[in-house]
Amino acid sequence: MTTCDYILIYFLIFLSGIFFGSLMNLCICRIPNQEKIIKRSVCSHCGYQLRWFELIPLLSYIMLKGRCRKCSEKINIQYPIVEFANGLLYVFIFAVRNFPIGSVNLIQYNITTVLFCLAASAFLVLSIIDFRVYEIPVSINYFLAAIGFVRIILDSRNWSKYLIGFFTVSVFLYIIYFVTKGNAIGGGDIKLMAAGGLLLGWKNIWLAFLLGCILGSVIHLLRMKITNAGRVLALGPYLSMGMFIAMLYGDKIWDWYLGVFLI
Repeated sequence: MTTCDYILIYFLIFLSGIFFGSLMNLCICRIPNQEKIIKRSVCSHCGYQLRWFELIPLLSYIMLKGRCRKCSEKINIQYPIVEFANGLLYVFIFAVRNFPIGSVNLIQYNITTVLFCLAASAFLVLSIIDFRVYEIPVSINYFLAAIGFVRIILDSRNWSKYLIGFFTVSVFLYIIYFVTKGNAIGGGDIKLMAAGGLLLGWKNIWLAFLLGCILGSVIHLLRMKITNAGRVLALGPYLSMGMFIAMLYGDKIWDWYLGVFLI
């Protein structure tokens, strides 16, 4: 393939990412309020019903100069940021997975890459929601579990590692939840680790949990020192970071660890 072909492919991947990012914004804004995801979008200030040309990801925000066409109030900067970030995530995931790639299992490999993109979008949605309201929507966990089941179908020879992954970290966290009566861990985090285990398998979900705890400790301590954040932290964003890293680099990290310490 030529350089132009690669550029076109990754541009289309980026476009897919920002369009999914638009849907993610709806989820972020509506799921916490238990609103329907699919309904006509309106200005949050004046209630003006947006037209189709005002809903084009990124482009509409730029053309409208970040303001409502009707009342001229500023549009939440979250919308273009999430769309752009999701587009970059998709490009990054496909690049890390070396797409397009020559492989005997080309279709399976690329379907898995698409699943990873969808999972990354779910991680981003639940991270923003949990950071704001300290709650991980169960619908996001169900979505991740569904992605995990598809992963099992694609990798049916290794189904046991995903099934074990469903229980390993989640059972451990449930014991903590039971002993502390819910004061040390939230039920949403338990469900998240169960769904993540279906997607990543038992080794990588443990790695994701460890990375999430380390990132959560370090980043939240810095936030407490720099921004005077409270002691209570939303663990979902950090667990999501851990799962994202383990999803893309987990096998390489395990190979490195085993090579350094066991050989």
